Amino acid sequence: MEAGDNARNILTINAGSSSIKLGLFSLDNDIPKRLLESAVEDIGQPVARFIVKSADAAENSPQSVVAGDHAAAAEILVDWLKQQTSVTVSAVGHRIVHGGPKYYEACVIDDEVVKNLRELTLFDPEHLPVEIQLIETFQRLFPEVTQIACFDTAFHHDLPLPARLLPIPRRYEGQGIRRYGFHGLSYAYVLRELERLAGPEAANGRVIMAHLGSGVSLAAVHHGKSIDTTMGLTPTGGVPMSTRSGDLDPGLITYLVRSEGLDAAQLDDLVNFQSGLLGISGTTADMEALLQQEDSDSRAKDAVDLFCYQIKKSIGGLAAALGGLNTLVFTGGMGEQAPKIRARICQGLEFLGLTIEESRNATNEGVISSDESTVTVRVIPTDEAATIAQNVQDIIAKKGTAT
Repeated sequence: MEAGDNARNILTINAGSSSIKLGLFSLDNDIPKRLLESAVEDIGQPVARFIVKSADAAENSPQSVVAGDHAAAAEILVDWLKQQTSVTVSAVGHRIVHGGPKYYEACVIDDEVVKNLRELTLFDPEHLPVEIQLIETFQRLFPEVTQIACFDTAFHHDLPLPARLLPIPRRYEGQGIRRYGFHGLSYAYVLRELERLAGPEAANGRVIMAHLGSGVSLAAVHHGKSIDTTMGLTPTGGVPMSTRSGDLDPGLITYLVRSEGLDAAQLDDLVNFQSGLLGISGTTADMEALLQQEDSDSRAKDAVDLFCYQIKKSIGGLAAALGGLNTLVFTGGMGEQAPKIRARICQGLEFLGLTIEESRNATNEGVISSDESTVTVRVIPTDEAATIAQNVQDIIAKKGTAT
């Protein structure tokens, strides 16, 4: 599969800490059209899972594969793709979680970009090394094909100064130490969908989007611009997540260093992989399992209660930052498929004029607010790959980078 004069397809690459999702999109229309989607999950485990979805989102039964690292998983995905289609590929778009202070727009990847991303790994040691490895892997697999970086932090780049400043000595600001915010590719897609579904007035109004997945964040948007968000310098900040702590008292970190002698790597493991729902429950980071266990396990109930409370509190704070609230959108795995969680988050937000309709919520309808609610509450499935594909198409059209 090589680039050619008639190449009108792009690949999208979305890497997590133990997974890669690959999408194939056609550029024959104004909006990129998804043709195929596949993924390798549980990378680094003795047995990984290879999953294929067709264009209509039908999913085949997972296959067991061996993928010791992301490079091996990428080769599995590309080998499969070559067996499915003979089309050429004009570009590869990568989700890059952290753009640091330098990158806040999608850009063509060259040697300088790779070098700069290496220098940014201190900002995000969990994601950036894997993403750089995948860039180099696809450079080897498709040496003549343009690669484009799409940054999760870009959506929040223009946060107002009070929202992006950290209350530490101002000299650190010059080193790029600020609140960045993440899930930007998801938020960009959801905001476009909100405009499509409800019109420009809704999309330009006072909107809170809650991305509830393994990683969790909320964003306040007004006039289509992010004005505040819960994550900060790194994706660890904000509300509690599956295994991430969210915001902590900085004094706790110094206490653990002094009392247990933890070093940077051990602290990183503690707050990113041992905390959140897993840390509170002591058993699992899976919300579905916690909901099943909460009647018989008080710690499982504590984890669910803490999660919903912190998100509810964040919605209140972001509504204050917005000066009101017109629309609340739930997205991400839990946001789209966990009606119990949505109901518990919304309970107690009646003071904002927000009430949900139980039957609509139970069936994951597009609008779950009651007819009397002055705030429209929506469930909008997200699609980061579609945002990556659109960014890539825009660059190809603007700069003529593909042949």
